Amino acid sequence: MHPVSNPSRRRALKTIFCSSALLSLNLGSRSVLEAADGEAIDLLMIGDFGTSGEDQRKVAAAMRSFCERKEIRPELMLLLGDNFYSAAKDGFSTESIRWKNTFEEVYPADVFPGACWAILGNHDYHDNPGGEKVQLAYAKKPGTRWRMPAKWYRFDLGPSSSPLATIIALDSNLPTVSGGTDKKTGKARGCLTEAEAREQHEWLVAELQSHRAPFTIVMAHHPLYSNGDHGDTRALVEQWGPLFQKHGVHAYLCGHDHDLQHLELEGLRTSFVLSGGGGAKTRKLESGRKMPYGRDIHGFTHLRVAGDRLVFSHHDVEGELLHRFAKKSDGSHEVI
Repeated sequence: MHPVSNPSRRRALKTIFCSSALLSLNLGSRSVLEAADGEAIDLLMIGDFGTSGEDQRKVAAAMRSFCERKEIRPELMLLLGDNFYSAAKDGFSTESIRWKNTFEEVYPADVFPGACWAILGNHDYHDNPGGEKVQLAYAKKPGTRWRMPAKWYRFDLGPSSSPLATIIALDSNLPTVSGGTDKKTGKARGCLTEAEAREQHEWLVAELQSHRAPFTIVMAHHPLYSNGDHGDTRALVEQWGPLFQKHGVHAYLCGHDHDLQHLELEGLRTSFVLSGGGGAKTRKLESGRKMPYGRDIHGFTHLRVAGDRLVFSHHDVEGELLHRFAKKSDGSHEVI
C-alpha cells in the first residue's frame, strides 16, 4: 500500500491482508485498510474503463481535478470490471504494454496513491483468452497498486478494532451470465466454471453470515438491476438478491452498462449504484423504470465512508456533481 503523502490529510495506511476463497487455507484474518479514528475514508470507483482511449483519459483527468479541487487523496479505487477491452497486440501478459497505457500511466501513483481493488468483467474473460489469469498474476508483482488477490475476496475499511465498512468483491461471470458460445468464433466464452460458481456462492453465504462492519458493500461487474441497455441480470437477481435482502447489504456496486445510475427498488434494503462510465462508449438507457438518477454519460463515482453514513456522488468528465445520495446504517437513503 502506498502511503498518502499529503501531510494535512495523513492516514495510517498499513499493510492489509485479504480473505478469499483461494487464500482461506492459509490466512484466517480479514483484510483491513487502516485509517485514523474519526476520519472519513474517500474512495473513487469506475467501471468499463479499459480502452486505453481518449474518453478513458478524460475521465481520469476529471478524477484528478476533482481530487485537487476538493483536496481529497483517495485511500483506494474500486475497479468494477472490463478493465481491458480488445485483444492486446503484443499478447496479453503481465509484461504487456497495456498495463502501462491502460492502468499505470492513466491512474498514476502520485495522484491515486492507494490500492486499486479490481474485479473481473466479461471482457476481461472474453477479449484476451486467459486474461483473467493475467490480471490475477499481475497483482502479485512487487510494487503494483493493482489488487486482485482472487476472483472473489473481502476486505474491511477503517480501524482494525472497529472497521467502518465491509467490502465483498465478487465475480459475476457465472456460466448463466457470461458463458455460452461466441457467435462470431463458435468457441466457448470464458467465465467461471460451474465448480467455481458453487464455491463462490458458498463463500458468499458464509461471509454474509459472519461478523461484519456496520456497513456492507458488495461489488461485481454485472448489475442485478439496471435501466441501461443490458437491463436486469436475472441469474444474479435470483441467486444474490435474496441474500442481500436477508443480510442487509447496504449497497451493490457494478458497471457493465456504460452509464451512471442509482436505483432504489420498493421493498429492497440495498441501494444499487452503477458506475460504468469509465471510458467505453456510452449507451442510452432503455428502461422507463423510475429511478433516482440515470444518464448515459462518461464519469466516475466518489464514495465517502464517514460516521453513520455512506455518501455516493456521480461526477461527469468535468468533475462536476451530477447526483449525490446518502445511505445510513439502518438502510434508509436520502438524495442530497
